[in-house]
Amino acid sequence: MFSEISFDERGLVPCVVQDESTGEVLMLAYLNEKALQMTVDTGEMHFYSRSRDEIWRKGETSGATMAVRRLRYDCDGDAVLAIVAPTANACHTGERSCFYREVGGAAAPDKDAPAAPGEPRRVVHEALPALERTLKSRAAERPEGSYTVQLLDDPTLIGEKVEEEAEEVVRAAREETDERVAEEAADVLYHLAVLLAARGVPQSAVFEELNDRAG
Repeated sequence: MFSEISFDERGLVPCVVQDESTGEVLMLAYLNEKALQMTVDTGEMHFYSRSRDEIWRKGETSGATMAVRRLRYDCDGDAVLAIVAPTANACHTGERSCFYREVGGAAAPDKDAPAAPGEPRRVVHEALPALERTLKSRAAERPEGSYTVQLLDDPTLIGEKVEEEAEEVVRAAREETDERVAEEAADVLYHLAVLLAARGVPQSAVFEELNDRAG
């Protein structure tokens, strides 16, 4: 049925699961042909449990379901990439991703051990998704003295700050070093992210618009 997929001698293929809106890798699980067919038919991720010898629907008990956006396979056809829209944190430990510990890091190596403070350290593609989550946290918790909260509460001010920071990055591009351009561009991205959060516009909507313009 899936001639392009090379299932192993047990009839399984590993499946890497990636968040559609952030690009973050959420988990690794396994598919057999039936689980893959159920995933295609229902539009929700189904996996094969090697320990229980059964097919399971992601989120069946936790509610953390995953709607399928794209299914891809690698150059050898022996691995699947599922790009999904998750409804909640992916890991049964409560972490957003199952990959929350670093090799050589400070977290305990025991199964399901909690994350260590400050880990995992962010890499480049995680900057904007992490910022968006921080903004949501500020809006909900409203810590006293927060500059972000001040901006969220004042649409006029955040608009003025976006204009101000845009002018500064243009000036830096004209007159200053590449390092200063990067610093000023970061200020623009931060304030623009706050503006989007204040309007309730997810960053993913902006990225979708860019994809639509790609032709």
